[in-house]
Amino acid sequence: MIRSSKILARTLIAAGAVAVLPAMAQAQAARTDVLALNASATTEVTRDLLQLRFSTTREGKEAGAVQNELKQALEAALTEARKVARPGQVDLQAGNLSVYPRYGQPKGSSSAAPQITGWQGSVELLVQGRDIDAISKLSGRINSLAIANVSYGLSREAREKAEDDVVAQAIASYKTKAALYAKQFGYSGYRIGEVSVNADQPAPVMMAAQARFKTMASSADEALPVESGKATVTVNVNGNVLMTK
Repeated sequence: MIRSSKILARTLIAAGAVAVLPAMAQAQAARTDVLALNASATTEVTRDLLQLRFSTTREGKEAGAVQNELKQALEAALTEARKVARPGQVDLQAGNLSVYPRYGQPKGSSSAAPQITGWQGSVELLVQGRDIDAISKLSGRINSLAIANVSYGLSREAREKAEDDVVAQAIASYKTKAALYAKQFGYSGYRIGEVSVNADQPAPVMMAAQARFKTMASSADEALPVESGKATVTVNVNGNVLMTK
């Protein structure tokens, strides 16, 4: 009796599985009226954010002396930078100050363990903001640090405004494509399904030619020549539409 029950149960399960397969096939067939779709719109915006990274290095026999020289160089740069600092327009950030040893072999011995022969260190100052003119002029007044890197970017305010300007275009393009493709597939209309709207993040443009910038900013009050160029802002719309008869 137990054996017969097991056989019957297996038979029912198999029959159920066979019955499910047509249902699954029908469900898959019903999805042929769903269209995956994407559209985008793009605009170009002038980069309105400038970042200068100033840095310098020092070396000497004593770690404390090297550290003090770096602090003095940073403070001299900050003294000039604070004169034009304004939140959002000219922001300042003291970067890393690090001092580390230099090693070498003791004189007259090639097999002895390396010993500390001196110390060297570096310090940075970041200046960034939307007042590109003020920041470029500041570069000529900071003499204790050299320009190590120049970066142009797009502020959050400018990026969000650009996104607001093109999001309607991206959505309109999405709807236009939905109507066109639905018609080409033999349907009379469509309904919007799940959809996502997102924007690409423009990457900053960097320049790094320290020796060049040292020369350009060597004269007092000589502003750094700037050309920010344009950033591309793209809004993407991705999702599904249900084509209707």
